[in-house]
Amino acid sequence: MLAALGIAPTANATASTSLVVLGDSYASGTGAGAYQDGTAGNCWRSNNSYGEQVAARLRAAGRLGSFANVSCSGAATADFAVPFKDRPAQLDALKRDTSLVLLTVGTNDIDYAAYGGTCIQADCTGAPTEAILAKLPQMGRNVTALLTEIDKRSPNARIVLVGYGRQVSTSDNPPGATLDPICGEGILTTAERREGNRVADGLDATLRSAVTAAFRKGVFATYTSPFSRPGTFEGHALCEAGTPFLRGFDALAPGQEGPEAVFHPNQQGQTALASLVRA
Repeated sequence: MLAALGIAPTANATASTSLVVLGDSYASGTGAGAYQDGTAGNCWRSNNSYGEQVAARLRAAGRLGSFANVSCSGAATADFAVPFKDRPAQLDALKRDTSLVLLTVGTNDIDYAAYGGTCIQADCTGAPTEAILAKLPQMGRNVTALLTEIDKRSPNARIVLVGYGRQVSTSDNPPGATLDPICGEGILTTAERREGNRVADGLDATLRSAVTAAFRKGVFATYTSPFSRPGTFEGHALCEAGTPFLRGFDALAPGQEGPEAVFHPNQQGQTALASLVRA
């Protein structure tokens, strides 16, 4: 698996990986618990995030040379080059000798969280869906530009952009299954789920195209998506019969993260993302 990240497991005992994790709430691990000191309530940086899990695997194999996780919940592409939430610009963590960059970004460019809130509180079919779909082309250009800037700062790094996948099923609730209250009648209708997944699918396709555009410019970037490995997330979205890999209204319970964690991977979901990155 380490070889998939450009690291030969045994060929060179002195080889090591200089890893930087950049991104938004999916990268930081909002909703996955075990938050690092000082990050709960702002960046929500979890020790269970996929980046931390990849780093732990490299560290255990003796292959982690240096590691910086500067991901932060709420970050859009425009926030990477400037201080954000009283923290240094994420791009400042990149060095000339950085060899691997893990990244998730894009949803905050299109106000995806606000769209999800509309689906829960009102009706997101029709005009709200078309409005967010119209934002995808510009988001794609933003992500390509960000990948190009990362490559400029760390020209020897492999960049792995990690996608978001689908948060909910496309069909009615499975009979007899114990589901999160977010799946209750009148909250997320079947029509809203289908519309929402039009957006999720469009987001995935746009991110894939952004990586392709960057690669054509000479950027060593690849894309890994929850759709790319059948079975990893299948059956584990919200409102499906399998153990959910995402947070729903359970995140609103007392002592939990609150609305920021809704529709975000839990610890199991982050572990599944880490397996996609490694494989």
